Amino acid sequence: MKLTLLLTYCLSLLPAVQGAQGKFAYKLMNDLFANYSNALRPVEDMDKAMNVTLQVTLSQIIDMDERNQILMAYLWIRQVWFDAYLRWNKDDYDGLDTIRIPSSYVWRPDIVLYNNADDQFTGSMETNVVIRFDGQIMWDSPAITKSSCKVDVSFFPFDGQQCRLTFGSWTYNGNQIDILNHLDTGDLTDFVENVEWEVLGMPAKKNVITYGCCSEPYPDVTYTLLLKRRASFYIFNLLLPCVMISFLAPLGFYLPADSGEKVSLGVTVLLALTVFQLLVAESMPPSENVPLIGKYYIATMTMITASTALTIFIMNIHHCGPEAKPVPKWAKKFILQYMSRIFFVYEVGESCRRPKRGPEPGKVPKVQEMNGHSKRKETTAISNKCAENDDSKSPQKMEDVLGHENAFKKDASSECKENGKYSEKGGGNESGHSECSKAHCLCHNERLLKNIEYMANCFREQKAAQKRTGEWKKVAKVMDRFFMWVFFIMVFFMSVLIMGKAI
Repeated sequence: MKLTLLLTYCLSLLPAVQGAQGKFAYKLMNDLFANYSNALRPVEDMDKAMNVTLQVTLSQIIDMDERNQILMAYLWIRQVWFDAYLRWNKDDYDGLDTIRIPSSYVWRPDIVLYNNADDQFTGSMETNVVIRFDGQIMWDSPAITKSSCKVDVSFFPFDGQQCRLTFGSWTYNGNQIDILNHLDTGDLTDFVENVEWEVLGMPAKKNVITYGCCSEPYPDVTYTLLLKRRASFYIFNLLLPCVMISFLAPLGFYLPADSGEKVSLGVTVLLALTVFQLLVAESMPPSENVPLIGKYYIATMTMITASTALTIFIMNIHHCGPEAKPVPKWAKKFILQYMSRIFFVYEVGESCRRPKRGPEPGKVPKVQEMNGHSKRKETTAISNKCAENDDSKSPQKMEDVLGHENAFKKDASSECKENGKYSEKGGGNESGHSECSKAHCLCHNERLLKNIEYMANCFREQKAAQKRTGEWKKVAKVMDRFFMWVFFIMVFFMSVLIMGKAI
């Protein structure tokens, strides 16, 4: 019961106490600013410098414009200094030790961001200041700043940036205001994580610089924002598609030459990489430093251009016609024998263990046994033997046969008739008659033998032309396989190098 009455009595006195403090706050306000001016630096000795402590808290990175090299950030800026004319005895004002008033009522140091890139030059927000009884003034103000930042995109998208935020007084030199950093680093406790950039740190450093315009030193505090790009977005949207497209380029050598799509594939891949290159160039600043991904694109495009040119050269070899020269001996030995086995290039019906072999140089194909010259020799020999058996009845005609083969061909039918009459009279023996009859039959088929000889020669020439064409096609196929593996290895190592930067 007593405790309840005590609490009720205290709560009844609370409005009276607050009302009393409000009255003392108004009285303190009138007393402090009765003869106060916010235009002059509030120090008792004008020859002494006023200390201003600066603390910056990074709340959020809003945007990093690499092309224009501008960093937009949301900061909380705290400035602390002592005002010699804003002091009071708190006992005279019912123990009131702090008051909060608009910042425009008091003198404020003109600390600005030196590397400001905002076209409107908006400063900090007009917030209240906290004044303590001993003259300490603490001004906390949020600000959205746009600062210039030198962007180095040499290792994009695996790059890191260093953006500097330099704060200092614009008009007061070091003999009037001395700027101190409250901490060795910026405050990152309330930082909101950025989806693109990872903040590694924000060290602070005080500098005293003498500019060319003035002889007095000007102190400043520089916060260096250490950023590292999160490369996952660029890996999955720019890098991996390029790697997969690059692996399509060597497959152009694997396409059959008769498909007609070898050059089209190389040109299509080249156009696709050009589109990705333009996407990267639009977001990068126009500088001499080529991004790492841009170097990868250029190297890949150069490789694809070379592969397309080699494809055209190999297709020219593949389509060598029958009029082409034979494959050189060194190419037959080096390309058709050794390289074809290394790259597993075989003809139809040719085994990988027992390659197809051509005819041995010592043996003559059977088609050459049908040569007409051998038949002529056989015909002439038989005719000579026939002439020896029948030199009494038609010696002049047999001499014409022996001496002039063409005349023998023209009178073959009449000669056969006369020899037939001679055989009926019984002038010769049976063996001579049979041999002469054989000679007459061969003479009668001489025109047919000439046609067969012509057809055999055409067949041999056609086979030789097909052999030359097949050898050139095999040379082209071996070169296709060779360059396919060469370009596969090149693409693989280039992809490993670019991906190694991400690890």
